[in-house]
Amino acid sequence: MAHILHRSAGSSRSTYSAFPGRLRRFEVMHVQAHDDEVVVRAARLWDGRARRPVTGTDVRLRGAHVVELGTDLSPSPGGQSVDLPGHTLLPGLIDCHVHVVDEALDTEPLAYQALSAGPVLRTLLMHGFTTVRDLGGADQPVNTSLKRAVDEGHLLGPRLIVAPNMLSARGGHGDKTPHLAERYQLAVGNLADGPAAVIRAVREQARCGADWIKVAVSGGFSSPTDRPIDVGYTQEELDVMVQAAADRGLPVAAHAFGDEAVRRALQAGVRSIEHGCLASAGTLRLIAEAGAFLVPTQYAQRYFLDRLEDDGFWRGRPTGMRTAFRAYACALRSGFALPATCGAIVAFGTDAGMYPHAENWREFPTLVSNGFSPQQALSAATAHAAALLQRPDLGHIAPGGVSDIVAVPGDPFEDISVLGRVSFVMQHGRVIREPGEAPRT
Repeated sequence: MAHILHRSAGSSRSTYSAFPGRLRRFEVMHVQAHDDEVVVRAARLWDGRARRPVTGTDVRLRGAHVVELGTDLSPSPGGQSVDLPGHTLLPGLIDCHVHVVDEALDTEPLAYQALSAGPVLRTLLMHGFTTVRDLGGADQPVNTSLKRAVDEGHLLGPRLIVAPNMLSARGGHGDKTPHLAERYQLAVGNLADGPAAVIRAVREQARCGADWIKVAVSGGFSSPTDRPIDVGYTQEELDVMVQAAADRGLPVAAHAFGDEAVRRALQAGVRSIEHGCLASAGTLRLIAEAGAFLVPTQYAQRYFLDRLEDDGFWRGRPTGMRTAFRAYACALRSGFALPATCGAIVAFGTDAGMYPHAENWREFPTLVSNGFSPQQALSAATAHAAALLQRPDLGHIAPGGVSDIVAVPGDPFEDISVLGRVSFVMQHGRVIREPGEAPRT
């Protein structure tokens, strides 16, 4: 069990400050006293870059950053130490595709949507995900307010990087309640058709605080009117959308399942392909050629495929969703092995929110079962995810990096399932959870 050792008091000493032509003596607290310092020790450490974990390496963190890796480190006066025998230290995990607000709540009051996200954010952080990219809902930009609440300390949760909403064509994946539009002219979703409309939609997303733009290039399994292989936007519409996003410094994530949707998205210059589960090997290879990232969300597909014969499971879910999964079950299963060999950089993303957020860690063993090595699966959730998000300070444990660290009992390179038992979480220099403890609020 982890334990925090005593904190030493700082002492006063003399030092000097140099100015042109003279020295000035003044009294300061002991220069080695650091009240915000923590030294973390574990059986193994994987820094997010090496091929394997190493033993005998401790980590010194000071405030928001890692300052030192070394052997037998001791905390400075005023600092703390955390011992985690039998554990492996890892960089804070990154999930590049979550939905912290359930899409079933799109027509609920905004206050209720926001309040429902509190436990979700807490759950994700408790499971070691110190950063997540939330790819939005169909209607209101709830996640921009959630991001602010986390940043300001009102909510406990992962660092949020957000696409406020998914942009969609009418009749596309993001057109959630077409029956309301037909009967009452009331559309639910961020819908835009034609070059002028999609440019305006991108600018509206930027105005409300977007970090990313998300676009439904294809249909989806939960769509009320289209199929996963249908294409929602013309090449011209996608081209001007990506250009409008680039004009605001915003990367684009493309929801795209089939070949044509993936090809059009890549041609337009998107940064990430989300899903790609029905694309051929040849199309997936184009992702690497385009310098884009693949976020395959494999457990989300398996979650539904494994429950196809459970009548109770499908009760209350979107009409046609079960039928769609049955129609494409063989294609989905045969495509699971393709991402590991397509040559694209794979970033970890789970589509959590389509299933319980507490299960998002299951993407790790799913990737491994489909041909990824444990190192590749872990890199997807650390270094590769940080590269996708253009956050070089995340995804590794090294001096200068952000002090996000998690620990698991055992060695994930030998048993990837230990990622489901994260027992220590430090985010931005703050210990959130220790083994045997409830998370700190």
